[in-house]
Amino acid sequence: MDNAEDFTPQEMKYMLELARKTLERAVSGKDAEALPPPESPRLGEYCGCFVTLKAFGQLRGCIGNIEPVRPLYLSIAENAVNAAFHDPRFPQVKAAELGGIGIEVSVLTPPAPLECSSPDDLLSKLIPFEHGVILKFGPRQSTFLPQVWEQLPNKLMFLEHLSMKAGMGRDDWKNADVWVYRAVHFSE
Repeated sequence: MDNAEDFTPQEMKYMLELARKTLERAVSGKDAEALPPPESPRLGEYCGCFVTLKAFGQLRGCIGNIEPVRPLYLSIAENAVNAAFHDPRFPQVKAAELGGIGIEVSVLTPPAPLECSSPDDLLSKLIPFEHGVILKFGPRQSTFLPQVWEQLPNKLMFLEHLSMKAGMGRDDWKNADVWVYRAVHFSE
């Protein structure tokens, strides 16, 4: 979905409510009900997305899919549950936490390789706050959403942290395949 920035307020509201309702049902131990399809056909298009949970402003879970593997509204519901229960960095979200948890949805454009001739060329082509970045190095891969630039605005530090996130050496980004994407994100 290349024009994700064109979501209507109603579409954004639907996606946030869908993530919230799915999260509440899952944390309460209820089975997910069959999700009614959205009225907007755009929300049935296949595209990548992430759901981020924050507790009192701090990251509490973030799971998503970069590639477009299912309709957007189904990905949002699945990623909301996965962010609450399957982010290995955090314990599972408990029902008592729900009042303090805010939800952010990020809808991604398809990733594309960023052709670079050298590490310096890569640094010159990266656009902070706009590019989400994927590093691929052998079997290892990691990504940072464009929002991560807020915490790591220095390009070198951004790439070093992204390398380490994948379990690679700090400077392995210099030899990795680099892909970029854009995201529109909105929160409650």
